[in-house]
Amino acid sequence: MTDHDLSDEDRWRIALAKDRRFDGAFVTGVHSTGIYCRPSCPARAPKRQNVRFYATPLDAEAAGLRPCKRCAPDQQSREEAAVLRVLELLRDATKPVSLEKLGAITGYSPTHLQRVFTRAVGLSPASYARALRRERAGEALVGGERVTDAIYAAGYSGPSRFYEDMKGQGMAASERRDGGRGQKVHFALIETTLGPMLVAATEKGVCRLSFNEGEDDLRARFPNAELMEGHASFTALFEEVTAAVEKPGTGQDIPLDVQGTAFQQRVWDELRRIPPGETRSYGELAAALGSPKASRAVGGANGANNIAVLIPCHRVIAADGRLGGYAYGTKIKAELLRREREKK
Repeated sequence: MTDHDLSDEDRWRIALAKDRRFDGAFVTGVHSTGIYCRPSCPARAPKRQNVRFYATPLDAEAAGLRPCKRCAPDQQSREEAAVLRVLELLRDATKPVSLEKLGAITGYSPTHLQRVFTRAVGLSPASYARALRRERAGEALVGGERVTDAIYAAGYSGPSRFYEDMKGQGMAASERRDGGRGQKVHFALIETTLGPMLVAATEKGVCRLSFNEGEDDLRARFPNAELMEGHASFTALFEEVTAAVEKPGTGQDIPLDVQGTAFQQRVWDELRRIPPGETRSYGELAAALGSPKASRAVGGANGANNIAVLIPCHRVIAADGRLGGYAYGTKIKAELLRREREKK
């Protein structure tokens, strides 16, 4: 996380909450005592006028401060080192690594390691490893590799394990690679009070919702799919989608068929957890995912969202409170937020 991802008032609120998810993102300098601390330091909160924030311990020391002996902000904790080591092992592994083996390498019991890792990353080691394999397989497929080659290259022991992992992940691997080949994508162009809306769906759920786009834009996304406009069997679904767009904050039960990397999927899931009418900054969203230094990656995942409103990326704003960008224009973003707040 850079010095611009959070405002000083954001940092002050984090320090008062002693939120350990932000440890490593910045340090709190207390100039009345001459020390600097982790955001989670258990010491009594200083007076606001005595506090300045620094991106790194080196910056704080350059300002003449010394590290707090209680929270040791200049030292990587044993738990932090263990999490980094497990991340490295899982990223380099060509086959599954047991929790027992990870515990033996880091010097923790399997149960304690699982708890430490999950708290820091937001996923268990096993879930993180599965997400990595799915992501690698997806990247290989998009790159044009044969399905079987991609499955083994990603670290799966065989196709059956891959297809078990991909259940409920939307389009099949071969379909994803081939631009929707073999899929029937039903779509409609609908006038709404927010402007012309394109909505498209497969048998599994909505796969595209956008504004001011048409059939050509949809075909560019699914060049090899069979596009079908106005199919009667999808009328009820599209009416439900339209109602959710006119009254944002509703429609949580509408089925979705989304594709993305493991990290993108986590970001989109977290977006749907933001209560209607509320907003989050990129830094706050990254912290909620257990990865406070990943705000830029969160921004990229936010921008890659293919399903407007139903996956509410409009609820993410800049750290200074400005609306920030939006794929369909800030007027639509502002109106979506206004309607949600009015509903509250």
